[in-house]
Amino acid sequence: MNKKVLATAILASFAGAAHAQSSVTLYGLIDAGVTYVNHAGTGGKDLVQFGDGVAQGSRWGLRGSEDLGGGLKAIFNLENGFNVGTGALGQGSSEFGRQAYVGLTQDGVGSLTLGRQYSFSTDYLGGSYANGGQTVAGNYGYHINDIDQLTSSRISNAVKFNSANFYGLTFGAMYGFSNSAGAFQGAPTTASNSGSSAYSFGLNYVNGPFGIGAAYTDIRFPASATPAAFTTTVAGSSSTTGAAGVVKDLATAGVGAKYSIGAATMWALWTHTNIEQIVGHMTTFNAYEAGAKYAFTPALTGALGYTYMQAKDLTNGHWNQVDASVDYALSKRTDVYLLGVFQDAKGKASNGAALQSQIGVSTSSYLPTAGADTQLAVRVGIRHKF
Repeated sequence: MNKKVLATAILASFAGAAHAQSSVTLYGLIDAGVTYVNHAGTGGKDLVQFGDGVAQGSRWGLRGSEDLGGGLKAIFNLENGFNVGTGALGQGSSEFGRQAYVGLTQDGVGSLTLGRQYSFSTDYLGGSYANGGQTVAGNYGYHINDIDQLTSSRISNAVKFNSANFYGLTFGAMYGFSNSAGAFQGAPTTASNSGSSAYSFGLNYVNGPFGIGAAYTDIRFPASATPAAFTTTVAGSSSTTGAAGVVKDLATAGVGAKYSIGAATMWALWTHTNIEQIVGHMTTFNAYEAGAKYAFTPALTGALGYTYMQAKDLTNGHWNQVDASVDYALSKRTDVYLLGVFQDAKGKASNGAALQSQIGVSTSSYLPTAGADTQLAVRVGIRHKF
């Protein structure tokens, strides 16, 4: 009897150890609020609307790992985006449109993952050195239409290597397959391309209060990505080609830095984006950003950011944007915030609305149709993490 009891105890201990080597975590975030924006409709009417996913996109997900021994682990992450106001799926109605990958990670080396994943422009620049990543300005704080891929650059069918931390230095590379026969890098010349390929590289260094990062991401035929990574039709193409406005290549390079001193954090960022069309037209877009945030108390943080954006070749348009926010943490998981964004658009077009229509972008995530050059958005919101 004692032997049976002992054997049962040993088996139970082994089972407990095996169970302890694996973990699955359910997590999520819900962001909701009310936004006011002027010059939002015909006749210059104001708009007041319910909106979600501004400070951060609403989501829920599962992440897990299994210890395989010797510092090697199997990892996975499935993350769904949704609209809290309607319950609808986000990211083109994909079930796990935000992230969906599986892979291996080795202590002291890094991780190799396969699936739908963020580019390094989003990982390194958007998450660390942009107003949208540093404050509750979030999606309003990112650059017009997220043209430089700082927040929504997710690559499907991707293989990604992310290094371990080597004395503050991390780096990585990824490639996303087009999955089109005879088109390893996407179809080269047609408007009806059936697949989109991409590659991305990144380098980041953090030493105490200082951090600096760089990234490059190139997406071939972004409108053919699943969901589409970039659907803007760019003006200036010849209609006789049968491919007018079709974007052949969307490439972004950027460098960002930040420094913290006491309760203050300052950051600066530059990105350069090339938009190449099949017919040979090229638009370049530059964004220059700087900002700071200050923690007045452990719960109360204020932030202010400025961004100058410029498009060349087709419009020579330029935008000045100011973002201001105040965030108050009710707990470690729940905060409320007040956010304001003001943008002034100028260029060859007679007014801001025509200019924005010409290159397919909008101010403060809205496209004014009243011929206004300026736009103001103010939002009150709440964010809860679980």
